[in-house]
Amino acid sequence: MVLIRDVVQQAIATGYLTVSAEEQLRQLLSTKYDLEDLNAFMTLQEAAIAGRVRQESRELRRYQGHNDED
Repeated sequence: MVLIRDVVQQAIATGYLTVSAEEQLRQLLSTKYDLEDLNAFMTLQEAAIAGRVRQESRELRRYQGHNDED
């Protein structure tokens, strides 16, 4: 079973959160999880805000926004 902390660890290690990993986090957050997983998720949020982890979904939206302007 994959845990929130596993997904977070991968994203922080690579500096990148894929759309697939975001979806996995959504699913995992909709189930029971422990304090360690919650803390890991908060660490990921902080890393994303600080720019240490890029989010594929945001990059895709940004790219699509530029194409819409053409």
